[in-house]
Amino acid sequence: MYTKAKFIQGIFNFEGRGLEAPIKLGPVASYKVPADKRAQIVYMRAGNSADALIVVSLMRDQQLTRYFPVGARQSIHIPMVVTEDVFPDSQIELLVSAPKGAFGTVVIDLGLIEVD
Repeated sequence: MYTKAKFIQGIFNFEGRGLEAPIKLGPVASYKVPADKRAQIVYMRAGNSADALIVVSLMRDQQLTRYFPVGARQSIHIPMVVTEDVFPDSQIELLVSAPKGAFGTVVIDLGLIEVD
């Protein structure tokens, strides 16, 4: 079994529309599993510059998979103890939500491995 590290990383500005209204962060915040591989998410790190709680949402094939709440002016590191296979051709995407009117920057580092 061969593995290869992959990352979704970036620094993204946002303006909140409500915690139930996630905002897409764009193509840099997405990853498509190659047709001949599986993937596993192994960790998530995020930092929040806003004065309010934000939520980074992990979507898989447009379905919510995980919430990562990040406190006001805080950062998190979450090693994934339970990993699940993400199947070939699946699309992973990160979104962010914040209270209406809140604005700031989120720094994201999501680590994955591709498995043959």
